[in-house]
Amino acid sequence: MPRPLLLLALLGSIATSTAALAQQPVRPLPKVGGCPLGYYSSGSYCVPSTSGDTRGAIEKSGSSCPLGFYSSGSYCLSSPNSNREAIQKTGNSCPLGWFSSGSYCVKSR
Repeated sequence: MPRPLLLLALLGSIATSTAALAQQPVRPLPKVGGCPLGYYSSGSYCVPSTSGDTRGAIEKSGSSCPLGFYSSGSYCLSSPNSNREAIQKTGNSCPLGWFSSGSYCVKSR
C-alpha cells in the first residue's frame, strides 16, 4: 500500500476508535429551574444551543454529579475532555457494563 494511502487508513481508524467512546448525548432536557450552561429555555424544555460546544447533560440527582461531570444548576454537564455517559441509578445496582458513581450509573470505558 503506498504511504499516503496507509496514512489515510491509519487516520481513519483513529477517528473511528475515538468516535466509538461513550459520551453523554446532547439533547433537549425537561426544564427544572433554570437551564444549564449551553442550553436555552423552550417551553417546558432546555434545548441545546447551536454554538457547537454544548455539553451533554443529565438532571442532577441529590447534591453531587457523577464522575466526569460538573454541576450547572439543577443539572450535571459532561466535563470537557470527558468521554463518559451517565444515567440516574434505579435501585442499588447498575446494568452490566456500567459502574456506580453516587446516585448515577456511569458507562465503563
